[in-house]
Amino acid sequence: MTEIPSLPSHLPDLSGKTALITGASRGIGAAAALVFARAGANVVLAARSLNDSAAIAQQIGEKARAVACDVADYAQVSAAVETTIDTFGALNILINNAGVIEPIARLDESAPEGWGMAIDINLKGVYHGMHAALPGMKARGNGTILTISSGAAHNAIEGWSHYCASKAGAAMLTAMLHKEEAENGIRAMGLSPGTVATQMQREIKASGINPVSALDWSDHIPADWPALALLWMCGPDADGWLGQEISLRDPEIRKTVGVTT
Repeated sequence: MTEIPSLPSHLPDLSGKTALITGASRGIGAAAALVFARAGANVVLAARSLNDSAAIAQQIGEKARAVACDVADYAQVSAAVETTIDTFGALNILINNAGVIEPIARLDESAPEGWGMAIDINLKGVYHGMHAALPGMKARGNGTILTISSGAAHNAIEGWSHYCASKAGAAMLTAMLHKEEAENGIRAMGLSPGTVATQMQREIKASGINPVSALDWSDHIPADWPALALLWMCGPDADGWLGQEISLRDPEIRKTVGVTT
């Protein structure tokens, strides 16, 4: 993981804030950890792969800590939140990023165990994060919870019944969180980043199923683009999208975030 360059001046300063990022061992999560640290935040990198996330935390320095966490297990998510608060004093921002695309298969060829595993991570994992983070955030009267969504939440894509269903559910959880907790100072939004140059796209490519697998690597955006978008979403300029999903495919959003080419 390369170091993120200086951030655009219009993006929020997160000095004194603490962010917990799931799925932070690679891809969007790892890029977000670097971006948020550059913006001044303390960051806790939660991932099943502790070695990879620990290497990123070491790169960041004393403002970062890595914790082993399988988001499908509520006890591990709750422990990650507790560690975050014990280490840095508070949890201000939760990034629900952890997600899987495999096993890719048409419905009639899918394995119930693998299908259920994707639901446990992509949907229940988001619920686990929200549920564990809410008590502390509500007690302080503020907090931001951002969830990585997908165009698959709104469109049926061949071979992705597990992913489409779980992302649709996660999008509804974001809407529900806003409806129930906005009055308590909780900011909830989703980010649909489009196709991103991460390991997930390599897995999609290898499946050979549906048009997404036919995309060239050059068609995908770099992981630091959604990371910068997540940082922008932590500031007041994004308040017009509370309870909604922001699409990084939107040219105006890209311009606002500062990731246009």
